[in-house]
Amino acid sequence: MSTVDAVVLTMNDRPDEFAQAMASLLAQEGVTLNVVVVGNGCVPDGVPDGVRTVTLPENVGIPEGRNVGADALGRGEFVLFFDNDAVLPRRDDVARLVAELERHPGTAYVQPRFADPVTGVTLARWVPRPRGAGPRRGGAVATMSEGIVLVGRADFERAGGWPGHYFLFHEGLDLAWRLWDLGRTGRYAPHVVVHHPATDPARHAGFHRLSARNRVWAAYRNLPMPLTSVYVGLWAVLTLARVRSRAALGATLRGFREGLATRHEQVRKPISWRTVGRLTRVGRPPVI
Repeated sequence: MSTVDAVVLTMNDRPDEFAQAMASLLAQEGVTLNVVVVGNGCVPDGVPDGVRTVTLPENVGIPEGRNVGADALGRGEFVLFFDNDAVLPRRDDVARLVAELERHPGTAYVQPRFADPVTGVTLARWVPRPRGAGPRRGGAVATMSEGIVLVGRADFERAGGWPGHYFLFHEGLDLAWRLWDLGRTGRYAPHVVVHHPATDPARHAGFHRLSARNRVWAAYRNLPMPLTSVYVGLWAVLTLARVRSRAALGATLRGFREGLATRHEQVRKPISWRTVGRLTRVGRPPVI
């Protein structure tokens, strides 16, 4: 059976959801599963017996916490990053994700379809296509929704892992671009449904600032220079047109300025023009 390293983060703030998430994860069949729970600024609480834990003295953010978890295991063919408020409704969900990845040579990562457990709704932001199109249509995709995603271990390490300094938001876009630049692809598997509450990302403190900053960073880290200004400019116009409150506008502008001011501190490794063409052919040119 394939070996899967599963990484779960916790801040001990969702005890009931965490218990359900862990129960569904540990019940998986058809794969050899190694699980680690990373306490992001806390000692993990309520962890089932036999599950490895890592305690971080401070909250280092989601992408870096996931990097720590992946490094703590480091044995499996695949790495599953799993939100602590998600639930796998079937015992073979992870095995089906592995089968989907193996069925399509050249695939680096695969993500399931997220659905709210009460309403069954799949939010547009969970679908890795522009405007959330085709939530029930599978196929190649050029980005990812980071909450639950299975990545080949070798590809993950070649790509350099998650951009840990992002702290939160758009780390999936950054990683997806780098995986595609390795000549690999991503896949959306809507027939594998994972339950995830339909929460609003704006509930997080710093959402507008970090989202704006990280968009700028992602562009400067990964895009050929002619596309960098196009991407950032289009993003700025669209985002500012959508902002509905003065507070959100101010936070967005602060993040935008912060991203521009620190863009030259980013390690720049632009994707190739060949990768730009491949991304465009699957409907996601890296300017939107």
